[in-house]
Amino acid sequence: MTAPGAVLVHGLWHGAWCWDAVRSALDELEVDSVAVELPLTDLAADARATRDALRAFGRPAVLVGHSYGGAVITAAGLHASVRELLYLAAFALDAGESVSRTGPGRGLPDTRLGEAMRLDEQTGEVTLDPVAGRGLLYGDVPDDVAAAAVARLRPVSRMVFRGVPDEIAWRKIPSTYVVCTRDEVINPELQRALARRATRGLEWPCGHSPAASRPEAVARLIAERVRLYG
Repeated sequence: MTAPGAVLVHGLWHGAWCWDAVRSALDELEVDSVAVELPLTDLAADARATRDALRAFGRPAVLVGHSYGGAVITAAGLHASVRELLYLAAFALDAGESVSRTGPGRGLPDTRLGEAMRLDEQTGEVTLDPVAGRGLLYGDVPDDVAAAAVARLRPVSRMVFRGVPDEIAWRKIPSTYVVCTRDEVINPELQRALARRATRGLEWPCGHSPAASRPEAVARLIAERVRLYG
């Protein structure tokens, strides 16, 4: 099969499961997709997992990254099958940047995400306070969807916050950036600055997790971008 499709990359504390509603909507739109399961140990390992998924997918793809997944698609996006990058409230990093330190972020106020994170000094794992994390990640998501998602969140290595991409795919690959204007995890002004690095930008009046709050809209946008390459 050579018809183009979508490869979906999740953010921190999540898994491939967070794309389930989007993938169901993509099925309705007759767009094939696969969701990557990141190890969330460090950026290099996550980029390798994404390149492996692209290789297994075996066809042209729009590579979609949410939140930290933007750092991953930036690092992995020069794979030969990638036709476009799609950033959803995501880190479109430049050389020398990490998710904890971006050039455009200097001088911008922090969100409350840092207050919600919990570091285990012995294991080096970072978790989220379930109550604060739910409000930040899923403030505009139906209660049942939010509760189910929070129950599946998992620890991540603190190394993921320091990872710097070896390659900067958005410099060579067309890209679309969606700014989530009510985001309480990544400052919308930081998103707007990152969006200026992309080929085109959009703004959606939603919180940090559009795959949960508006999966059909996410699927329609992905399908629109995929069909450009069919």
